Amino acid sequence: MPKSFNQKLKILYLMQVFMEKTDCGHPMSVPDLIQYLDGYGISVERKTVYDDIETLRIFGMKIENRREKPSGYYLADREFSFPELKILMDAVQSSRFITERQSRELVRKLEHLTSISEAKRLQSQASVLSGNKAVNHEIYDSIQRICDAMADNRQICFNYYEWDFSRELKPKRDGARYRVSPWKMIWNNENYYLIAYEEESGRIKHYRVDKMRNVTVSGEMRLGREKFDGFDLASFAKKTFGMYGGVDEKVSLLCEARLVGVMLDRFGREITIVPEGSERFRLTVPVSVSPQFFGWITGLGRGVSIEGPEDVKEEYKRYIEGILERYEG
Repeated sequence: MPKSFNQKLKILYLMQVFMEKTDCGHPMSVPDLIQYLDGYGISVERKTVYDDIETLRIFGMKIENRREKPSGYYLADREFSFPELKILMDAVQSSRFITERQSRELVRKLEHLTSISEAKRLQSQASVLSGNKAVNHEIYDSIQRICDAMADNRQICFNYYEWDFSRELKPKRDGARYRVSPWKMIWNNENYYLIAYEEESGRIKHYRVDKMRNVTVSGEMRLGREKFDGFDLASFAKKTFGMYGGVDEKVSLLCEARLVGVMLDRFGREITIVPEGSERFRLTVPVSVSPQFFGWITGLGRGVSIEGPEDVKEEYKRYIEGILERYEG
């Protein structure tokens, strides 16, 4: 490569070395930087390095000079801090809707957002959870096409799969294609879901993205816009248990005082809590009434009871009685 061309790349190589190799604990001295550039066939003087560092500072890079040992220059501020990257990496590693291979590839890409030494710290704590990962390698393509369809106001078609006794994913509806209008995507209950309007039923439905295959964008315009005007995704997630649909009701619950945190975590801190003495409290919350909601209530044992509406109380009693019947005799 011509020497003059290398000189033009000098500032880019300096930017690269600060991003990849430096942090507060691993600064580089000017002689170190000169030696690094020499490895690319670029010969520079100390003054030139100082001038280029100042240029990078003017450009917006926060390069500081550490005077105590180890001394030298380092990049003091990055787009993502170490804790932020740790959170992102843990989210990627625990995500069930992508494959184990996709998790590892994403983690490697996240490591490039910090220095090599910091990346090693992240690697030492990295542990992709295998065994509960998705097996659908099409998920990136599916997400891309869903997003394209929403951007272009189009419907999508796809095959939807479910597990069978042989632990294989088999197509539902005997392989018939689904056609829906995609409107929202949500990460809930450790999975990624599409929230869509189905014209056939006239209802809002949700689908696990990792169980969708052969997604294509239809030429049909999206339907159901009026259903999603003012649609509150956070409220939808709070009232839907296990992402199973049901009849929406305002349910009154009587709870023991120790369960305040449980209710705030589930329904949000904006709920109204009405104390009943010092031992109990009452609240009324919107719920999509389903067996999954009843299962959640059952898991809290005697600490909570459904006070109303009466038809929900009766439905819950039948739910409990149905379970007890399995153990009679």
